[in-house]
Amino acid sequence: MNLRTILILGALSAFGPLAIDFYLPGFPAMATYFGTDEKHIQLTLAAYFLGLSLGQLAYGPVADRFGRRVPLLVGVSLFTLASLACAFAPNLEWLIGARFVQALGGCAGMVLARAIVSDKCNAVESAKVFSQLMLVMGLAPILAPMLGGLLVNTAGWQAIFLCLTVFSAACLAAVAIGLPESMPAEHPRQPLSGALRQYANLFKDHVFIGHALTGGIAMAGMFSYIAGSPFVFIKLYGVPAEHYGWLFGTNAAGFILVAQINARLLRKVGPAFLLSRAIWVYLAAGLTVLGVSLMRTEQLWPLLVPLFVCLASLGCIIPNASACAMNGQGRRAGSASALMGFLQFSVAAGAASMVGVLHDGTSTPMTMVISLCGVLAVSAMVYTRRLQRARDALVSA
Repeated sequence: MNLRTILILGALSAFGPLAIDFYLPGFPAMATYFGTDEKHIQLTLAAYFLGLSLGQLAYGPVADRFGRRVPLLVGVSLFTLASLACAFAPNLEWLIGARFVQALGGCAGMVLARAIVSDKCNAVESAKVFSQLMLVMGLAPILAPMLGGLLVNTAGWQAIFLCLTVFSAACLAAVAIGLPESMPAEHPRQPLSGALRQYANLFKDHVFIGHALTGGIAMAGMFSYIAGSPFVFIKLYGVPAEHYGWLFGTNAAGFILVAQINARLLRKVGPAFLLSRAIWVYLAAGLTVLGVSLMRTEQLWPLLVPLFVCLASLGCIIPNASACAMNGQGRRAGSASALMGFLQFSVAAGAASMVGVLHDGTSTPMTMVISLCGVLAVSAMVYTRRLQRARDALVSA
């Protein structure tokens, strides 16, 4: 897969995190503009998560029926128009609705990028490409909060959505000009009437579900960190708000670095092997984070070190889990990618909500959910490895 294609797919995959991280600094300004509080502004984030989860399920069968290119063009166009609608929202209800529609369009890039990689690559090559996509995607949480804060202070919160409009329009042009159809012509097109049956068959594929949940549960730990870190860093440990972006960016940089190391290691070993090793690092770091939190240390750095290791290990876990799940999906790659994305974001959103529900004025809720995700992810990986070995033995017999 050439560099141009990887850059386009990386930009498309970044729609989801970019549209979240970019506008977070605008919450106070939006609350003031609409005459409400930040709790109600958070409904725009909830609407976006809902749209991401539901929209992915719709794109899978459509992509398996009509190919990857047409649904991708439609989705990116929808994201562009919805971003423009967000910028000129006259009231909060309008903004909530526009964010939901924006997510419905944005998730096309997330689903179809994975499907396109699966169309063109085998398991090892897919893991390499997914690791390279992490480089593009990982820039979003590093740059977006800082750039979003700058835009809010200089041009108002509407400028954030105008930038998203321009970005998505550029992506639309890139797809139209430089991204041909990837679905092999010999693959039979799946009828839309069989969408539910296709999802039912995927749920019966326990190896696929196991790999999807392994990556999704690990990703849920990252969402728990995103949900809890502003309180822990700023309110609990007194980190200045303007320095929060640097801490956030440092952890994202670790994620990117490990993803690139993962791509190099894949030249020697397979994605399943690396996944089975990295997941234990994630668990050990997660349990250490919880232990430090329970010690109630006065300084932040004892918490930051294992937290950095925990989040950095995701640069190996997420691409390899995705590659293992998508391996061999063939003509149902669109539906497989959609179901995997739905499972991952549903679990991740649930974990982030749990951090809020358990909030007790300490760092324990965030660290407890992260460590729980580590335990569950390791359990899912071990169970899936056993299923995979049994399947391989049956095939070779």
